[in-house]
Amino acid sequence: MKSESIFSTYLARVRAFHPNARLYLVSAILTGAALGVYRLISNFYVLSLNFDQELLGQLITTTSMTALLTAIPMGYLADRIGRKYSLLLSGAVVSVGILVTVFIPTRIMFFAMNALIGMAQSLAAVTMSPFLLENSGEEERTYLFSMSSGLQMAAASIGNSVGGYLPTWIGAWRGVGPTDSQAYAGALAIIAVGSFIGLSPLLWLKTPILTRMERTVFAPFAYARQHPAMLGKLITPMLVTSIGAGLFMPFLNVFFRVVHHQPDSVIGNVLAWGTLAMGIGLFAAPPLADRFGKARLVIITQGLSIPFLMLLGYAPLFWVSALAHYARLSLMNMSGPVYQTFVMEHVDPDSRATVASLVNMASNFGWAFSPSISGWLQVSYGFGPVFAGVIILYSITVFMYWKFFWNSDPIHRLIPAGLSK
Repeated sequence: MKSESIFSTYLARVRAFHPNARLYLVSAILTGAALGVYRLISNFYVLSLNFDQELLGQLITTTSMTALLTAIPMGYLADRIGRKYSLLLSGAVVSVGILVTVFIPTRIMFFAMNALIGMAQSLAAVTMSPFLLENSGEEERTYLFSMSSGLQMAAASIGNSVGGYLPTWIGAWRGVGPTDSQAYAGALAIIAVGSFIGLSPLLWLKTPILTRMERTVFAPFAYARQHPAMLGKLITPMLVTSIGAGLFMPFLNVFFRVVHHQPDSVIGNVLAWGTLAMGIGLFAAPPLADRFGKARLVIITQGLSIPFLMLLGYAPLFWVSALAHYARLSLMNMSGPVYQTFVMEHVDPDSRATVASLVNMASNFGWAFSPSISGWLQVSYGFGPVFAGVIILYSITVFMYWKFFWNSDPIHRLIPAGLSK
């Protein structure tokens, strides 16, 4: 396919986006930038209050465990109040949760707000995929899913970069050091307000609310009973991936500080360029999926990411580890929205929120306990065993994708008859 043809096709797909989808993308950019700052400095904020990495792991586990346990009721709530109000409510709760930890930075409040944020993230997760699918046609759907994630990553890269300097600016204004808890608290307060403002485009969404007959809290169990084999193939690799991701992804900023002894500003720029690299990969994914197929793109890109994961974890030089981080992040994650589309396209309309709930549960499964294990490993043995575990788990995931989907032809043969559109 010629580059001009690829570009014109891409442009045509973007022009086809529904007005609801465009409003969502604007909000995703605004909130993505704010939350990029949050993800960078929230760990440092906790550590600046004289807590350790073990507590960090417990807090991350609390967030993910709550998201896991509430996925099904959040799916029901999303159907009950509609996509628009689900997105608004989840975003507002995250902003409030961040603000509360700024003003009441106690251990118990950190656990309470992380649980609350976990519920909000669960609500957003079970809402997003059905919302994007319902507001896109078959031709532009993969492009919308990828652009949604790509724009959030690009915005988060800006947030990461700014976040590396924001505590320094706040600290200078308040007369404290850049790693003082007051500097981090001030920065978090600003981004909480920014995240809340970023929800404003969602006020103009026009989405229906499902009737009582269209929703049931027991739908996930019924769906699993009807299609256990296919559901297992779709979700099991995500379960294993989540266990590996939970071991190291929440601690990347801590890894670069502890292992490579880098300051916040450098770490912020590393994470910024990493999320930008991931954003570029996400934008490149749709035409690649058109050429190679959705499932094969997942297998190829995730398989290629594993050598870079090894370099990230074990390279003795900081710049080698940082470059490996960029490559790994782009390759491993560029197929994520493609796989989401793969799953959503082959599910009946009345089962989409249900399957989104199950997918969200799979994505949060490992994060519900891996960070606690990782925090303990880091305190006791360092990051070496952590990365060894991740490499093994990611390799198993790629093998499962290959076993389940590589030789299947064509994609609709993978799906039970009742699931075909």
